[in-house]
Amino acid sequence: MIAEIVISALLVLGGLFGLVGSFGLLKLNDPMKRLHGPTKATTVGVGATLVASVLYFKLVQGLVTWQELLIVVFLFITSPVTALFLAKAHLHRNMKPSDLPPTGTARGWATFDGDPGDRDARHL
Repeated sequence: MIAEIVISALLVLGGLFGLVGSFGLLKLNDPMKRLHGPTKATTVGVGATLVASVLYFKLVQGLVTWQELLIVVFLFITSPVTALFLAKAHLHRNMKPSDLPPTGTARGWATFDGDPGDRDARHL
């Protein structure tokens, strides 16, 4: 009985976080504000759902499953990539190189480096 309550609570929690993250991705008006929807809330939502799945199979079915762990690894690898793409989209659409703070090095921002054919400028 306690296992069923914990599993159900984790599923509801996961669903709520997923809903909030998806809503934030759709409704927030600025790409930088949209970073938190898919990277934070949805990651926690999917994580709670996966923990519920692991607990169900272990406590109710008596099985150990590895698929959930693979999903968690994939999620934690792809979530930062999603954040990077959203941040790059914001930079390309809304910023000019002159709007950005100095990098503190001789190089500028890599996002706005000059001619793509100029290998020396990209690899300094």
